[in-house]
Amino acid sequence: MTGSTGRAPAVVTGLGLVTPAGCDRDATWSAVRAGRTTAAPDPALAGLPVTLTCRVPALDHPVLRRRGSAQWDPVDRFGLVAVAQALEQAGLDPADWDGSRVAVVTGGAGGGLRTQDTALARLAEHGPAFVSPYFLTGYLINMTCANIALRFGATGPSLSTSTACASGTTALGLARDLLATGQCDIALVCGADAAVTRLLVAGFAQIGALSDKGSRPFDSGRDGFVIGEGAGALVLERPEHAAARGARPLARLIGYAASTDAHHLVAPHPEGRGAERALRAALVDADVDPCDVGHVNAHGTSTRLNDAIEAAVVRRVLPHRPPVTSAKGALGHALGAAGVIEAALTVMALAEGTVPPTAGSREADPDMDIDVVTGTARGHDSAVAVSNSFGFGGHNAVAVLARA
Repeated sequence: MTGSTGRAPAVVTGLGLVTPAGCDRDATWSAVRAGRTTAAPDPALAGLPVTLTCRVPALDHPVLRRRGSAQWDPVDRFGLVAVAQALEQAGLDPADWDGSRVAVVTGGAGGGLRTQDTALARLAEHGPAFVSPYFLTGYLINMTCANIALRFGATGPSLSTSTACASGTTALGLARDLLATGQCDIALVCGADAAVTRLLVAGFAQIGALSDKGSRPFDSGRDGFVIGEGAGALVLERPEHAAARGARPLARLIGYAASTDAHHLVAPHPEGRGAERALRAALVDADVDPCDVGHVNAHGTSTRLNDAIEAAVVRRVLPHRPPVTSAKGALGHALGAAGVIEAALTVMALAEGTVPPTAGSREADPDMDIDVVTGTARGHDSAVAVSNSFGFGGHNAVAVLARA
């Protein structure tokens, strides 16, 4: 099967998650499925306008027990662990593969921001001689991609994408295209961000994006998001490659599209025109009729404007009212990592025939007129789901996933 563009779908054969709910797939899915929030007061933010964050708990994994790993920024540690989990589930051993046929595509908004904070403090307090020689390799935004390729011996194409909070979904689309054009057989896709820093939180607070009450996507009382962090990883393969090695697909990535608002640096287009173009184009790319979409994994940031605009787009494109969920009420907003984390959750939702509840949302905004799942998970047998990601700069990206 190919979509209307002639591109063959990619199959998902492994996934990994490092989130505030836990450092593996099961812990994360359990929290999201139960509608359990991970937001908590953060002492590191004392004195700032907001103090709630969603932080990843203490992280340990064999992939981190290597010489030099102490110099890695948390964003790189998150990404490496998520990819290692995904490879294990996929049954892939880098010692056995042709690395030239393996691509790495990562998405992130910030890079090594904690490494930057440390370096700036040392520069200010002690002078340039005290800035670590490891500063740049911990800070540059492409280093998550580079560390994954280096650790797992992937010598095919490697790309680091940054489209703000759409970065993870952008990475999925680029990886799908690398597979479809024959540039690789396997693509390791990772979205990772570790942006819980005082400076980033102060910046988001200054534009009114954050809540100190909790993330409540699509709720009538929503007042912003809780900043989060983490990583998600998917192993994508050409279907023929997966079949030849006897791998069992978890899902299929059957469509993708992106657009740009060109309207404002941070505000979405008031009518959601760019988001609507991306959603419609992704469905065309997947050769899926809108009425066949079983559920929506919404971007759902819990801000007044973004949720209202996204809801209007969903109403127009998907008038049959499929169930809508957002993971940000449970996990916070992991920025550039969110797209891959949420794609992984969508894969699990399709496999289980369940749409998770939108944690924190108790009273859906009546003006939105969409079917937001709240309270408890809903049994819902979906064959196809869409996952939306929208970011500062007017970036819009939509992935269409299908049950294997």
